[in-house]
Parts: sequence; C-alpha cells; structure tokens
Amino acid sequence: MSNRVIVEGLDEVIETIKKAGELPQKCVNKAAKKGIQIAKKSAKNGRWVDQTGYLRKAIKEKAEKTKIKGKKVYDLWPDPSYNDVFVKTSKAGKRAYYPASIEYGFKTKSGGYVPGFKFLHNSLTDNKSQIENAIVKTLADEIDKL
Repeated sequence: MSNRVIVEGLDEVIETIKKAGELPQKCVNKAAKKGIQIAKKSAKNGRWVDQTGYLRKAIKEKAEKTKIKGKKVYDLWPDPSYNDVFVKTSKAGKRAYYPASIEYGFKTKSGGYVPGFKFLHNSLTDNKSQIENAIVKTLADEIDKL
C-alpha cells in the first residue's frame, strides 16, 4: 500500500510565488512603512522624559534610497530642522547633541556617566514581532490583491 498525497491547487500556489518574485516596489514600500510606523509610535510614547516636547515632535522616519528592487529600509532619526534646539555649545566650545545624549548617555562634569535611555533602539527591538507581523500581513494583502 503506497502513501499518496494529492495537492490540489499547486499550480495556483506556484503562480502566486512567481508573482511574489515580481512584487511591485510600491507593495514593499507600503509594508515597510507600516512596520516603521509601529516603531515610531513606540519611540514617541517611550518612558524617557522630554519636558520640552521637541524630541517627540522631531522623531521622523527617513527612507533609504536604494536601486535594489524589492528592498526598502527606513531609519528613525531626529529631524534636522530641530537642530537649533538640540545642538548646545558649552563655554569651552564643545558641542552636544541632545538626542544623542538621551539615546546613548553622556559623561558628567564630575567624570561620572549617565546611561542613555535607548528609546529609538528599544522601539525597534521591543516591537520586533509586532513589526514583522505588520510587514508580513501587508505583503500578504498586497499579494492577494495581485
């Protein structure tokens, strides 16, 4: 007695996979944008304190320019239009960038170290599965539309 498995609709699955290989760039862009929006929302609602509110307003996503079809990368970063607020110069002429100090930490005048909040990094790592699910769901919806 032989074990036989009959798969119905295999031709449709193969056709769908072929179409996915030719997925339009706008589908990839849409999926990546959905994922970065989750991280952006998390970064803006983080546990770190921003009394002025400028840092929350300044968090933007920036799309990386690429010539590779089927690839889209977004970065979270502080908007440079707020640099007049964020860049501080000490009497000694040293410059300090507020968002970097909050993210990575800074040294104090007495030689101590204040660790950073890692709010941008944590917004990505803490929501990794949520971001992945949103990207996969959006891509699946776009493939179904095709």
